[in-house]
Amino acid sequence: MTAVSLPAGKVKERIRSIAPTPGNGAVIRRKLPIGKVQGLISLLVFVAAWWAVTAAKLVNPLYLPSPGAVWNAFVRANTCNPIAAGSTRIVCGVQQYFLWQHLLMSLERIGVGLALSIVVGVVLGFVLSGVRWLNRLIMPYINFVRALPPLGYIGLLIVWFGIGDTTKIWLLFLAAFPPIVLATIDGLKSVNRDRINSALSLGANRAQLVALVMFPSALPSVLNGIRLAVGFAWTTVVAAELNNGIPGIGALAYLSGTEMNTPLTIACILVIGVAALALDGIIQLIIRVLTPWVGKE
Repeated sequence: MTAVSLPAGKVKERIRSIAPTPGNGAVIRRKLPIGKVQGLISLLVFVAAWWAVTAAKLVNPLYLPSPGAVWNAFVRANTCNPIAAGSTRIVCGVQQYFLWQHLLMSLERIGVGLALSIVVGVVLGFVLSGVRWLNRLIMPYINFVRALPPLGYIGLLIVWFGIGDTTKIWLLFLAAFPPIVLATIDGLKSVNRDRINSALSLGANRAQLVALVMFPSALPSVLNGIRLAVGFAWTTVVAAELNNGIPGIGALAYLSGTEMNTPLTIACILVIGVAALALDGIIQLIIRVLTPWVGKE
């Protein structure tokens, strides 16, 4: 075969005629979100397997209720229903609160404890990063608190602050506080020394150095520390609400378990898990918005 040469204009027209543009009716294929599809398939398989096991009565419903029973418990916990068939007495939710009210109360406690831990943790992290002798003095105590399980000192907090919300907020604060301090210190240690020297050579004072150089550089690490702290707070919420925790999703999960109300217990666990995943997704979005340069340097 012999090659045929075309003028440049003809070549461009030929390319445009076969290019997949919206104008010539060509279909542009978009990549499917494979990860999301796989996750959805995995969830459907899990629910189907759960339903099959319970439908075949392979497990006592007391230990593993069906998905339908869990859904019904979730619906009843968010609606008003008669106490018994034909009764005129109506009960709304569980423990005099709807399930979403229990969740909101737990979120409020976590929010207060987390806000305090962020303020104190970031400030203390900056101080300990700059004052070495104070770092050597205080860091062993922070690591000690970080290593303690929440149930190990909740009794002491009850003695000090009673069984009200103060104890719960303190417990959540102590669970979320150490990772934020450590993340702040690690972030400040990783600040590029050339940036600091450049700012100083341009006449930046101490406050400008911290606000314009050190804090933005440490921000990715601080935000990741906050993300870890939120996870610790969620795992602590049940322990925080063991005593006088109603309304509270953690307390409701505990009480429904002690009452052998397994469908409601599983419903509470699922609500806690979904809320935690949603909150983690929000935090990841905030991290991408506040630190768009991460991964692009």
